[in-house]
Parts: sequence; C-alpha cells; structure tokens
Amino acid sequence: MFSDTEGGIIYSLSRDKILSTMLKIRAFRAVDDEVACLGFMEGHARVLADYGITSISSNNSEWKDSASVYVIVAEKEDGTIVGGGRLHLTDGIDLLPVEKAIGDQDVRLKDILYSYPLGETGELCGLWNARQIAGSGLSILLVRSLIAITSQIGLRSLFTFCSEYTIELGRRVGFQLESGVGDNGAFIYPGINYLGRVFRIPDIYTIETATEYDRARILELRMRPDQTCLEQGSKGEVQIYYDLLISGIVEVNKSDALLN
Repeated sequence: MFSDTEGGIIYSLSRDKILSTMLKIRAFRAVDDEVACLGFMEGHARVLADYGITSISSNNSEWKDSASVYVIVAEKEDGTIVGGGRLHLTDGIDLLPVEKAIGDQDVRLKDILYSYPLGETGELCGLWNARQIAGSGLSILLVRSLIAITSQIGLRSLFTFCSEYTIELGRRVGFQLESGVGDNGAFIYPGINYLGRVFRIPDIYTIETATEYDRARILELRMRPDQTCLEQGSKGEVQIYYDLLISGIVEVNKSDALLN
C-alpha cells in the first residue's frame, strides 16, 4: 500500500528520521467507496465530540450518496482512517454545507455561490484529523491535496467556511475573505461562542493567492498525483504516499503552464 511509485518524487526516506506513522492520502468520489465514507464519518464525529461540538450541519451521512462529493482520506498502514476532508460541488440538487449552515443568515451568500455555472465551484469542508497523529502537519497536507484534485473535476473557484483557528491555514493555500456577506465575512456558527468566516479562492486553476511554497506543492501534486515523499510536521518527518488520481476521471490536467 505504501510502496514507492515510478515517476513520483522520492525524497530521502531514512527511517531514523521518520515518525512511526506512515500515511497514505488518497482521493475518491464519495459514491465509489462507502466503507471509507463511513470511516470518515466515524472519525470526524469523534473529533467533534472531543471538542464538545455536536451540531455541525456537514456532520451527516447524506453526502456519501452524492455523485457531486469528492473525498480525501488519510490512512495508516492498517487501513485506519485518521483524517480527511471533502469537496462538495454545486449541482442544483443538494445545498452546499455552508448554505445549510448559514444560508438563512444572509441571502447574499447564495448569489455569490451561484455566480458560477453548476459544477464549476464548490466547497472545501469536513476537514479533520485524529489526535493520535497530532504534530504530523496532516491538516495542511489534506488541504493541499483537496485543492490539487480540483483540476481533475473542473472547478474554477472554491469556497470554505473557516473557524477562527483555521484561518491562517486557509490563507496559506490561497483562500481570501469573502467580505461581501455576513459581518465582513463573519457568521456566528455553530453557536454563540463560535465565529466562522466565508473564504474563497477566486481562481483555483492558478492559485496565485497561495504562498509560493504551498502553491508549488499543490501544483506538484497536480502534475504527479501518485508520489511518495517526506513531509515535515512539528514532531518530525512523516512518510506520505499520495494516491490522488480519482478513478473514473480520464485525464488529469498536467499542463506545463501550471508551473509558470
């Protein structure tokens, strides 16, 4: 499951420098892997419960049956899911999670979300990682992976609803505050003690709003969605096998223009 792959980037894999956890980060359409979706939901619910949160609108089982939802999971060698995130595309059938959560607080939100044709924008949501791998830097790896796969599914832009403690992570990968909704982008959710803000990457193809390093890593994952490398976390290096080629999608955008 974690073997090196031809054509992928292989950094120095000296085992004495690597944390004991080695992870596989893979992408799939929700309707194609029900078992993984169930593992995702169970892990996400546990993490939310640890923080005393039980009322997140996106924490449900409806999304696993939607052909407009794509999933990233991080798995240990035994298959245990220890983190993940999702992309929900606009499809004219199901509301995006951010619409369900705060849409009734500001009618302008719908106008912004649907300023793009159906299927050409969506929402990054449901990001989580288990406490057992704290310090691995998994959150940023998952977010980069989610943004990387947007080129496979034809997105032009991407929204997200950030809590206060994830704003800096979002800015790193190119999300910018959507100040035209709420109170300068801010909404009270899921309760009076919590504040979240709506962000958008205006051009998911170029991601020019991301930091230089994060943009380079995202574009590398687009060019080579199947690779093994070391990633640096606060507690050491972690070996990651990226398996981001989504089954059923014929061609990944590998244009050399992405690297210019």
